[in-house]
Amino acid sequence: MHTNNSYGLSNGFCSVICEVPPSPSPNFDEREREIDMLILHYTGMKTAGEALARMCDPESKVSAHYMLEEDGKIHRLVAEEKRAWHAGISYWRGVENLNHNSIGIEIVNPGHEWGYRKFTKAQYDALIPLCAAIKNKYQIPDINIIGHSDIAPERKQDPGELFDWKLLAENGVGLFANAAQPSSHSTPQLTDLGYRSHDTHSITAFQRHWRQNKIDGIWDEECGMILTNLLAKL
Repeated sequence: MHTNNSYGLSNGFCSVICEVPPSPSPNFDEREREIDMLILHYTGMKTAGEALARMCDPESKVSAHYMLEEDGKIHRLVAEEKRAWHAGISYWRGVENLNHNSIGIEIVNPGHEWGYRKFTKAQYDALIPLCAAIKNKYQIPDINIIGHSDIAPERKQDPGELFDWKLLAENGVGLFANAAQPSSHSTPQLTDLGYRSHDTHSITAFQRHWRQNKIDGIWDEECGMILTNLLAKL
């Protein structure tokens, strides 16, 4: 298991970001809100080159603040103070249009359409310090470090069930909980965590993030225990 020390998270937060060379994208505009979210995506394209070209193409009207290649190389595409175009129609914890208040990170992976595969160790080695630096800089709460499918469950699957959210949480980035018997006997809904609804799409997104061994869109006792344990951490 990786620890905070293995990623050097206790020092040099700002240097992590400052050392990333820019690969500018023209696809950005001005923010209307303060940054309080970090949203993780996969690129969902055949190659890193295709993904980078698309996010730098003004005709595509898509971008992210950062892109991580499979060898761990980080591209800085949009300045953090600007609004990148990565979230689309989105909702989390009562807020819509999340491009305005989020940092977006695209992690290179072909995705479910082109041969979904595990993310590389080099990607996690680069991603965790980057996320920690952003979290520290903007004081982002762990509940607001989430995936694209969490904020748009009707249309998105990324970063998907092969993404190691548990590893991130073990290193101080985001939330994770197991299905241990909770002390509370309440019956919470996904809306209590931040989803717009408790429908099949949201259940599937929840499972991709927090119950990755069984993704069927059906709410069961195990899902309920995980949700209760997550809510206890807020």
